[in-house]
This record gives sequence, C-alpha cells and structure tokens, in this order.
Amino acid sequence: MLSWQFRLLRLYFRAQRFFSRPGGEISVLKEREELEALAKSFKPLGKIACTPVSAGGVPAEWILPAGIAAGRVVLYLHGGSYIAGSVNSHRALAANIAAAAGARALVVDYRLAPEHPYPAALEDALSAYRWLLANDNPADKIYIAGDSAGGGLAAALLLALRDAGDPSPAAAVCLSPLTDMAFTGDSIKSKAKVDLILDGGKEIQFAPMYLGDTDPLAPLVSPLYADLRGLPPLLIQVGSDEILLSDSTRLAEKARAAGVDVTLEVWEGMQHVWHFTASLIPEGRDAIRRIGEFILAN
Repeated sequence: MLSWQFRLLRLYFRAQRFFSRPGGEISVLKEREELEALAKSFKPLGKIACTPVSAGGVPAEWILPAGIAAGRVVLYLHGGSYIAGSVNSHRALAANIAAAAGARALVVDYRLAPEHPYPAALEDALSAYRWLLANDNPADKIYIAGDSAGGGLAAALLLALRDAGDPSPAAAVCLSPLTDMAFTGDSIKSKAKVDLILDGGKEIQFAPMYLGDTDPLAPLVSPLYADLRGLPPLLIQVGSDEILLSDSTRLAEKARAAGVDVTLEVWEGMQHVWHFTASLIPEGRDAIRRIGEFILAN
C-alpha cells in the first residue's frame, strides 16, 4: 500500500501537471531553473560535509556523510535530460545514497547540452573515474550511480571503461535510467497519463540537443543497443508509473541475456526518480536503503 505521504505528494504533482502545458515550445533555461528549485524541497537525511574539487579537470564535489570513513566511493552522475541538473540539484540524493552505502560520494558537474553535446558528458564522467583511480581509490571500491539521464550515462560509462580496458568498478546503480534516446519503448505512450514528472514530448525535443549529429541508436548514447557483456553487477530501480519504465525493463532483459548479474526492481505506483523525496516519503527512504544493501553486498 502506498504511504499517505506519497499519495499527498502525488496529488501535488498532479495539480502541477494540470495547470502546466505539456509539450509545446521548450526553454532550456526554464528547465534548469525549475529542476534547481524543485531540488530545494528535498534535504539530506543526515549531516554531510561538502568539498568542491576538480576531478581530472571536471568540476565536482566530495560529499561525506557524518560518521563515514574513507573507503567506498559512489561516483554519482546526475539526471536532467542531459540539458539540466548539477551538484546543487542532486546533492541531497547523492548524500542519502552514500550514507546508506557507508561511502563517500563524488558528484560530477559534467558539461550540459546544448552548449556541450555528446560526447562531453561521457568524457567528463571518464575523466572523473580515472581521476579517482589515480588518487588511490581502487576500482573494486568504486560504485557508479546515476538517475534518469545520469542513469543512462552511468551505463554508457561502464561500456566506455570496458572498451578502453580500464579497471571495472565494483557495481553500478541506475535509477529510472534513460537508456534509449530513440524513445521506442512502449511505456513512452502507455504511461504518459500517469507519469506526473516527465513529459515525453519534451524529452523527445531535448534528445537532439545532446545527440548533435550522433545516431540515437549509438551504444554510448543509448546503452540499450550496446553489447552488454562483461559489465559489473547492476541494480536498476524504476517506478511502475513512468514513461521510462521500458528503458529499464528492456535493459535488464538484455543485460541478463549477456550474462550480467542484474537486479531489476519495479516499484509499484512510484514516479520518476522518487528517491529524491526520501526526506518526505518512506518509499524514497526504502528504495535508498535497498541501494545501500546492494552496494554493501558488492
């Protein structure tokens, strides 16, 4: 049964959707401002210390939850359709995941489209990972995590590392990942009326800003179409009421067929990246607890 807190929050999002105009003309600046404003509503579950850092030339931030010693590292890649999002918008989410995993988090402020289309975001993620390795963080203590576009970027990073012969991280966590930039999944249409967070019409308009001249079926922008053999263990969490549901279920199916150790969790009734709401709803805290258990087991 869904918590009363989540049902109340869903009513709020439903009202917002009712009074907004899905689709139509988009503004990148407005999208960025709205994501930053929304993120201010959600707080870390505990005390954290934050330290800006240049991770191989990429702006980033170390987040250290109270009581955590150096050891495991979560390299976090934020969502935002590749055109929005930042350390600021995802600080609380990354901190909560790190705390659950008994780890530090390094949140990467990768370059955004349309100013910096593909492969800028992937190059920045690669630079940050290699910087971690060069600074005495062994690969078997590094965990890649990301949400939405960041979840797709996390999968792309795994592929790029494998193909380049870099040491593989211990595991990866993809939250409501965007894995198909061609938007061919059934849920794009079948979940359009119940997804109160993402607007499929907008997502389809954002995609060319990131892709540039790149084929939307290219594996490093759409990991769904990649050869997934040799990837580390994956945890994929997705809500049943989101347009990217198919991106998760198809990725999990293809990864299993390739011999990858995959855990797919479809959370009934949940919206896109509900983990954001951990400071307000128990379902968010429960999902983050599961992420912590997965990381600790790998």
